[in-house]
Amino acid sequence: MSTKIRLARHGKKGYAFYHIVVADSRSPRDGRFIEKLGTYNPNTNPATVVLNFESALKWIGVGAQPTDTARSILSKEGVMYRHHLNGGVKKGAFTEEAAEQKFAKWVAEKEAKAAAAKAAQEAAKAKTAKERLEAETKVKEAKAAALAAKLAEAAKAAEAAAAETADEGAEEAAEAGAEAAAETAAE
Repeated sequence: MSTKIRLARHGKKGYAFYHIVVADSRSPRDGRFIEKLGTYNPNTNPATVVLNFESALKWIGVGAQPTDTARSILSKEGVMYRHHLNGGVKKGAFTEEAAEQKFAKWVAEKEAKAAAAKAAQEAAKAKTAKERLEAETKVKEAKAAALAAKLAEAAKAAEAAAAETADEGAEEAAEAGAEAAAETAAE
């Protein structure tokens, strides 16, 4: 019986969630499996992988063939590298302690890269937020300047109207005074 390590699809339409399983190569994708090794959620950023490392290493060691996607996931989690190191120990290329040290160094480098990537992503997010805020501030200032100009024009128009009415009132008063003087003179 040929065994495969593959993904079994779960989740709803448009929101896939996968179980990493060991199954007979003849069984259907989402059908019967021998053992569930973990889960893979590609919907998060970065993708979330929960894996039983020892069990996956055991199955790789006994000859289970991972599919391309499963191999990629196992490589990123270090199962394939650990299997490679175990092969070197079996051949006598180095000792078990040396293999442990190499694997620990690889894990530390992987965690450092992940932390650096996360920090870069957060810095880019903060930069984008700052740029948005600056752009929003510029738009707000432009709107405030336009409103101030509009209010200044309205105030000038009101002053002009008030001056016009005052001029008209003065002219009317002058005309009325002239008429009154003419009437008194005529009498």
